[in-house]
Amino acid sequence: MKAFQFVTATSPERARDLLGNNGRFLGGGIDLLGEMKEYIAQPDTLVDVKAVPDLHRIDQTDKSWSIGANVTVAELEDHPDLKSVFPGLQQAAAEVGSRQIRNVATLGGNLAQHSRCWYYRQRDVHCLKKGGDMCYARHGDNRYHSLFTGTTCISPVVSNLAIALAALNAAVVVQRGPNNLARMSIADLYARAWENPISQNSLDPGDLILRVELPVQNRRSAYLQVSDKSAFDWALVSCASAGGIQGGKLHQARVVLGAIANVPYQVQAANQFLEGKTLDEDNANKAADLMLQGAEPLSDNAYKLPIARALIRRTLLQLKA
Repeated sequence: MKAFQFVTATSPERARDLLGNNGRFLGGGIDLLGEMKEYIAQPDTLVDVKAVPDLHRIDQTDKSWSIGANVTVAELEDHPDLKSVFPGLQQAAAEVGSRQIRNVATLGGNLAQHSRCWYYRQRDVHCLKKGGDMCYARHGDNRYHSLFTGTTCISPVVSNLAIALAALNAAVVVQRGPNNLARMSIADLYARAWENPISQNSLDPGDLILRVELPVQNRRSAYLQVSDKSAFDWALVSCASAGGIQGGKLHQARVVLGAIANVPYQVQAANQFLEGKTLDEDNANKAADLMLQGAEPLSDNAYKLPIARALIRRTLLQLKA
């Protein structure tokens, strides 16, 4: 690991000032420290943001919730009201790593974590995501990679919380400069990853996630994932669904897939199809057909297609409960 300075910020503005030309923000540090040990990331300065006021807060009203970026994943898992209001988010939090990791990992860090592609994580491989000229996974070992491969880099998004938050129509508030707050949808937060293989998300250097805002819309939600191991493992495929039920019909439905594209994957045609539909096996399967149109399995990951189909159906049917 390269030598670095360690400084503590007490405000978002001070955090940006301390960052310098080659710094990184440090919250839980689960992902960043791993990259530093492998010489993938070599910042000159780590800016500890755990002392920034209000980033540990969870505030709620009848209309919305505000969750600070430094709230730990374990706090999301254990919050007494979260499970009843946003069960999909609580379910996603409970699937993150081990309990020891959830005690340290933060909401902001989970959203901003980098690729788990083994070619990217191998320090001796200069892949496309590191500025090289080749995506080694495309014609190599791609069993954990994307099904939607119209982009140059096929490393999938790995944040559990992003998938659930996208289904819940969450907004991410980001400090982009002095007196400059940006409010981004989850789709906006990851859009640049689809366009630029080097990007993990749409954050610029110095951008600091402050909080996530969730509207309370009397919508039910569910999250499920399938992993190689039953615990302490990244998802092979994940899925979150959310929507309101009125008169037995589904309204404002959203279905989002994770680990099958380098962004939280939604298909507007599937959401539109579900509007006003009865939640049953037939309609859930038709929504899955729309979601998975255009999938291009690679040599080793076609197994993800039936898993994705099953998770779409199961999360949608859970909304009936």
